[in-house]
Amino acid sequence: MSNPTPLVAGRPTCVRHGVVGLMVALAMVTYLDRTCISKLAPDIQRDLSLSKEQMSWVFSSFSLAYALFEVPTAWWADRAGTRSVLTRIVLWWSALTALTAGAFNYVSMLAVRFLFGAGEAGAWPCVARTFSKWVAPSQRGRVQGIFFAGAHLAAGLSPLIAYALNKYVGWRGVFIIFSVVGVVWVLAWRRWFHNTPAEHPATNLAEREFIAGGRTPATSSHEGWPYWRRLLTHRNTLPLCLGYIPNSTAFYFCITWLPTYLEEKHGFQKAELGFYAGLPLLMAIAGDLTGGTVTDWVTRRFGLRWGRSGVAGLGNLVAALALLAATQVTQREAAIWLIAFGTTATMFTLGAMWSTCQDIGGAHVGVVGAAMNTAGQIGAIGGPPLATWLLARTGEWNTPIFALGCLFVIGSACWLFVDPRDKVFE
Repeated sequence: MSNPTPLVAGRPTCVRHGVVGLMVALAMVTYLDRTCISKLAPDIQRDLSLSKEQMSWVFSSFSLAYALFEVPTAWWADRAGTRSVLTRIVLWWSALTALTAGAFNYVSMLAVRFLFGAGEAGAWPCVARTFSKWVAPSQRGRVQGIFFAGAHLAAGLSPLIAYALNKYVGWRGVFIIFSVVGVVWVLAWRRWFHNTPAEHPATNLAEREFIAGGRTPATSSHEGWPYWRRLLTHRNTLPLCLGYIPNSTAFYFCITWLPTYLEEKHGFQKAELGFYAGLPLLMAIAGDLTGGTVTDWVTRRFGLRWGRSGVAGLGNLVAALALLAATQVTQREAAIWLIAFGTTATMFTLGAMWSTCQDIGGAHVGVVGAAMNTAGQIGAIGGPPLATWLLARTGEWNTPIFALGCLFVIGSACWLFVDPRDKVFE
């Protein structure tokens, strides 16, 4: 694409704010389906005659495909740019959201959700790559926090929306309605977004220089065994990936079995579930925003190691303590508030975690972020079946909550070994 003459340099234009807005809208779109399926699970189980174990594998089939296709999609985005890749992802999202409404038995629902995960894979690494091109390094944490706040706002509100719509159109109608939202986003995205500030006709030289401030020169090679060996064997890769597993496990518990836990363990009625099932992710918005701001502030004050690894490690430890405490209380409101606080603590770490991917990834941030997010899908894949397995063996819902708390202790320890100053490919 030809690049028109830049606007007069001076006060930076604000095109980057529009990019962040589109990314936040993307976060809200993609989380609509992920969250609402768990809230509609009782009706889906009834209509399709699914057991708890079968519904767990429906949840996990999405995550399995997501994990398998995460790195290839991110690698494609690193080479081709995110404009075309995110267009494909969201159009696929819209089609498979609608097809979820057409599932008629266990096998068809498994197949649809697997294809759904394959199509949506790579969305978060694409976002990280977009931010690496459009956001100044000094603002990475804050912007990542705003992005995840949008995602968790949608996740927290979707139970209320899904429950309300379900009364009038049924669970199949809910998926049909949600599928339209993605098409609207794609129309706006294709019309306005460009892969880099230099390509966008509305940016001026001052904004481009502001975004580029402090950025290191990019490397260009995306191919060959040495590239993949460098990624897989770098000292940061393993602890980065292992440290992300607790976060994904907690999130997927919130969007899969949390409503059932609240109903069966603590006796919450359906009229209450719309609020309490969404409470952890609504509270998580505060964690997203404060965590993103704190990681940038600590980085400026004390350096990258404390700003990224220190913030992530501390957040994981606080989450662990809150979840373990939730298994010891008997008052039902206390239990859900502790789980919500633990969820807030882990979402507090997201700005630091994804900013670390940008710090160490450089021009290859998509693949680095995909590696971390793929590891996170281990928790997403195994978490729901493990929860029902532990429940079946012990007859106690506190057992999976306790196991999740222990996982966060391990996650906190992993961040002791991540050094965001050590770039993977440079």
